[in-house]
Amino acid sequence: MAMASIARRKATSVFSSSSKYSWIVSSRGFASGSDENDVVVIGGGPGGYVAAIKAAQLGLKTTCIEKRGALGGTCLNVGCIPSKALLHSSHMYHEAKHSFASHGVKVASVEIDVPGMMAQKDKAVGNLTKGIEGLLKKNKVTYVKGYGKFLSPSEVSVDTIDGGNTVVKGKNIIIATGSDVKSLPGITIDEERIVSSTGALALKEVPKKLIVIGAGYIGLEMGSVWGRLGSEVTVVEFAPDIVPTMDAEIRKQFQRSLEKQKMKFMLKTKVVSVDTTGNGVKLTLEPAAGGDQTTLEADVVLVSAGRVPFTSGLQLENIGVETDKAGRILVNERFSTNVQGVYAIGDVIPGPMLAHKAEEDGVACVEYISGKEGHVDYNLVPGVVYTHPEVASVGRTEEQVKTLGVEYRVGKFPLLANSRAKAIDDAEGLVKILAEKETDKILGVHIMAPNAGELIHEAVLALHYGASSEDIARTCHAHPTMSEALKEAAMATYDKAIHI
Repeated sequence: MAMASIARRKATSVFSSSSKYSWIVSSRGFASGSDENDVVVIGGGPGGYVAAIKAAQLGLKTTCIEKRGALGGTCLNVGCIPSKALLHSSHMYHEAKHSFASHGVKVASVEIDVPGMMAQKDKAVGNLTKGIEGLLKKNKVTYVKGYGKFLSPSEVSVDTIDGGNTVVKGKNIIIATGSDVKSLPGITIDEERIVSSTGALALKEVPKKLIVIGAGYIGLEMGSVWGRLGSEVTVVEFAPDIVPTMDAEIRKQFQRSLEKQKMKFMLKTKVVSVDTTGNGVKLTLEPAAGGDQTTLEADVVLVSAGRVPFTSGLQLENIGVETDKAGRILVNERFSTNVQGVYAIGDVIPGPMLAHKAEEDGVACVEYISGKEGHVDYNLVPGVVYTHPEVASVGRTEEQVKTLGVEYRVGKFPLLANSRAKAIDDAEGLVKILAEKETDKILGVHIMAPNAGELIHEAVLALHYGASSEDIARTCHAHPTMSEALKEAAMATYDKAIHI
């Protein structure tokens, strides 16, 4: 059975929380020779610009509105891309300082040039944003730079960045305005001493001490950047675990790895207050369950407590678009809101707040608008923590499988037994596969490895097609590669691995 058919069949459960809008199944008619667009996209991030390009490729007259004046959204401008640039640069420095000698590469001295790192990051961002603008032009998408707000379900007023105003009309309007940093009560982010992820990507020097509030993906990645460059990093987390969505066994090994990198953790800890009256920042802390208070000082504090949907200024109330208590726009399985002709995708709707999920939303949404069938399976959206080693996963964790009451098998393979990992002296991690006992169907895959974010996609494809662990185990993998660890874990799931 084709993957699209499988995913469409699953779509009902994905969007079940908003099924009351299931009656809205038709888009408005398409424009012909007028100034009215077939599709207007508000937001030029990963979901928005991809939706705009796909709509144009399907022959729809399309306009994309972006307030930032640079395409790519949070991800490209102040998120995924600049953080990966700094993660790579800091990793290169750390390797040069701590690992080169063991490979027979001797350097007299290694110095940090923070402005140089920032310049490389900014160059990458600039080139990519210009590239996306070129793609819009290539696909004949009209690009309007400004802040859009609804006048009606078919009209968007745009305050342009050059000080003007224009009204963009569209038969179908897609809201793709993304998300913003979640604030914490009593903590004011000034992007200098108390920073969000945006400020953490633009520090002018390496802080001697850095406190990260929140042990999620973003906090651990940014903590890793500055920790490698010499910061003393302490992560404060209210919950009992780091990255709570991660498989518990993998999480335990991951935390141990970060601790070996000198990252400190204060779990089950609440931030009571923040004092910035002195030269640094002083945090007052107490146990999450209550108890004696303590203080912790740092040069910089990173607030990384998650993200919230960004719909401010859209004037959704003008047209009656409904949202839930978390501020997320409610949609049906075709991404329709309760207002006909108005759609929403990406971080502003329920589901993982991930750039690649938003892209899938965007493509599926315009496919529905154009009369085709779209598909997104939120159960099979891969997640990656881009530390070193990386951690990537798709499907169910072992805890989730236990909750479901499904009988299952587990297969594991350590990177210490992988020849490529040993050859390059980077063998920390493992691959873990969960499969249904009766059918051997793969339920979840979890990888901790230097390139886990690349390795996971074989597993994503396998789960999309309902593959068994034996399917992966009997697929020839090139030697020597780290992908063989996935093959060996699959062998260990349905039978026995060879190399352990």
